[in-house]
Amino acid sequence: MSDNNDERHENEEPVIRDKRRIDPETGDVREPDAAAVGDDTPAAEAVDADGADAAEELSDADQALLDQAAQDLVAEMRSDMLRAQAELVNFRTRVERDRAANREAVIAEVIRSLLPALDDLARAEAHGDLIEGAPLTIIAQKLRGAFEKYGLRQIGEKGEAFDPAFHEAVVQLPSPDVTVNTIADVIEPGYVLGDRLVRPAKVAVSVPAE
Repeated sequence: MSDNNDERHENEEPVIRDKRRIDPETGDVREPDAAAVGDDTPAAEAVDADGADAAEELSDADQALLDQAAQDLVAEMRSDMLRAQAELVNFRTRVERDRAANREAVIAEVIRSLLPALDDLARAEAHGDLIEGAPLTIIAQKLRGAFEKYGLRQIGEKGEAFDPAFHEAVVQLPSPDVTVNTIADVIEPGYVLGDRLVRPAKVAVSVPAE
């Protein structure tokens, strides 16, 4: 029995499971360095070199994209900043303009409420009641000076051209002496505060005779 087994084993061919480690001609076991490293090293180096070149090219492309994206972002942020600055300047301008307009409106309203007192002082002066140095005269001077300080100006003078934007015609008198509508008399003076009309002047107007 033993001899048969030995004979069978001698007749059987060895089973090669790892061809990479067995030389097919000699049947010898190859050294790992010679089999795995020595033959494959050039190919591995070529693969590594190709991979490095590909990685380098990809890195350059990515860097170009990143640079362009950064430039676009900076340009967009700069545009947003300039637009925000312009909006802020416009907002401040509107606020200042509205504040000035509101201030003038308040002052005009206060002055308008005191105009009857100025009218009374003007009538008293026309009748000769304002004597130089008298208490009423001093009060009139101070009151008019305070109004002039805020830019109040009287409008409506006899002989000047009639302007419907500043004058209110109470009476119209045909006259051969005028070629355009002209103020013949001032019934009640008007006032302007800067460019704002506080009260139009009530006047009698001479109109050209037909």
